[in-house]
Amino acid sequence: MYGLVNQAVQGLITKEFGEDKWLKIKEKAGVDEELFVSLKSYDDSVTYDLVGAASEILKVDASDLLEAFGEYWVLYTAQEGYGEMLDMAGSTFVEFLGNLNHLHKRVGDLMPDLAPPSFETELINEQELRLRYTSKRDGLTPMVIGLIKGLGKRFDLKEVHIVQEETKEDGEYATTPFHVTWKNN
Repeated sequence: MYGLVNQAVQGLITKEFGEDKWLKIKEKAGVDEELFVSLKSYDDSVTYDLVGAASEILKVDASDLLEAFGEYWVLYTAQEGYGEMLDMAGSTFVEFLGNLNHLHKRVGDLMPDLAPPSFETELINEQELRLRYTSKRDGLTPMVIGLIKGLGKRFDLKEVHIVQEETKEDGEYATTPFHVTWKNN
């Protein structure tokens, strides 16, 4: 994963728990990077190790941490200079979710080693859709739930409900469908 992801993990931890906890988490994870470079590709294990160490030190379930991170990510990327790119991905919740693959393609122009997940949306009605998330990375579905919640906030939705359905594996990839409903403000 790119340094931008690890920077966001650091941002969430320091914001919610303080710099001292972040330093302990880095030490526990065996990460000696003084700072992460946004556009540098790091081995996925660095991010997984940071989340594992954070879960242990903060006594927070890793799934809860990943969900909080997903929500934080939506705000973080906008603040880190990607707001305009996010704006171009869609002016509504549904449009944005439908354009996630295009957004990742544009990000891939900046980050050539990017290995993004893919998303497929199926609109059921004006306030209901099915989102299929496909990735070769294990264990990140809670982050997707957080991302959807964060996008709900970004688009000022009153309520967003997400039901994760059964994951299906196909070789090195796994697809997880989510049933998403919401209420407009």
